[in-house]
Amino acid sequence: MPSPASTSHTVLHPAGWPRPKGYAYGVVAEGRLVCLSGIIGWDTAGRLADGFVPQVRQALGNIVALLREVAAGPADIVRMTWFLLDRSEYVHAQAEIGHVYREVMGRHFPCMSVLQVAGLLEERARVEIEVTAVIR
Repeated sequence: MPSPASTSHTVLHPAGWPRPKGYAYGVVAEGRLVCLSGIIGWDTAGRLADGFVPQVRQALGNIVALLREVAAGPADIVRMTWFLLDRSEYVHAQAEIGHVYREVMGRHFPCMSVLQVAGLLEERARVEIEVTAVIR
């Protein structure tokens, strides 16, 4: 469900391109830019969730909480970048991640990139997410 501050945006999808799974190829939006970075799966006490999928769930919940600070929500997100330690961990949990994503973020699928990295600053973190949102 769109937030009250939701900006209209246009998803870019050239004719004949295959439909992306769980993300958009491109988005055009106009409004105030909100940038979130370093979002990992820890709670308000700084405790990391145990396991990859629980960390994804908590990180997504942290994104929603941060967006609420500016009267925004998941529908305002135009870009996400996920940094993973283990590509195979992500691939094997894709169905569960998809379920968790829809549960926390709804059926909003912005531009998304997923990168495997050699390490994250927080030693026990399995995933870190950056977000760009655009609000009115």
